[in-house]
Amino acid sequence: MIAPIIAIVGPTATGKSDLALEIAKKHNCEIVSADSWLVRKYVDIGTAKPSLSMRQEVPHYLIDVVEPDEDFSAAAYKELALKAILDIQDRGKVPLLVGGTGLYIDAILYDFSFAGESDPRMRQELNNLSLDELHQMARSKGLDLSQIDVRNKRRVIRLIESEGKVATKKELRPDTLIIGLSSPLDLIKRRIEERVKQMIAQGLKDEVKSLSDQYGWNCEALKGIGYSEWQQYFNDKQSLEETQKRIIKDSIDLAKRQLTWFKRNLSIHWYPTPVNIANVDELITTFLNNYVSL
Repeated sequence: MIAPIIAIVGPTATGKSDLALEIAKKHNCEIVSADSWLVRKYVDIGTAKPSLSMRQEVPHYLIDVVEPDEDFSAAAYKELALKAILDIQDRGKVPLLVGGTGLYIDAILYDFSFAGESDPRMRQELNNLSLDELHQMARSKGLDLSQIDVRNKRRVIRLIESEGKVATKKELRPDTLIIGLSSPLDLIKRRIEERVKQMIAQGLKDEVKSLSDQYGWNCEALKGIGYSEWQQYFNDKQSLEETQKRIIKDSIDLAKRQLTWFKRNLSIHWYPTPVNIANVDELITTFLNNYVSL
């Protein structure tokens, strides 16, 4: 049976979640999140996690599925996401894959094959090293760091564990429509600035404090953007204003990396934001009608 999938991708702060909700309600979709931080519980404000009311309007999957301190990989994401997608399709609905984590998106749409499981003892030894020490080890082994987020300790460790072997992928699955949201970088910057200020006003500081008190700063959830920047603040080495500026800068850097990742994909149908929903709706209607007529 032919089973279509729609994906909405793009950098942070381009309105993917809002557009996804509108599309889902109109086209009988259910949403599968493709965000490496939304999978974690208790990181709500700093990740701009879809609200409970949004999740009640349309079912969302792969949100709040792992603990803040639990290890989680792209391979684990692929396994859970495929189960959710098959469940959605079995009930006659359309899976709507939404997010800015390019590896998660491509793992599904290009059927990535990942390296095997890591050795637990080796993983622990690597976890005990600092990020700088891991960078030095990777370089000494001749591994290419240019294709990963070098500030993400988990990614650097995975590169070392796999000895630089990257995931292999197949061709884009034929039953897929990919919609990309894009904005000029200066507009993304303004939206990020507004969003970060709003997050702080909503209580991001208290959310981070609660997590750090319960799990410690080595917790995986506190390594993400919007969270890791607070450690210096709580150690009285950084002001609130400086913390806010760091979060904004790191978020802008993330947006640039996301744009670079997605711009390589020539199968994406790009739309500028704010999105003309009528144009997107026309594309989706045509795409889905092809399956109804088969």
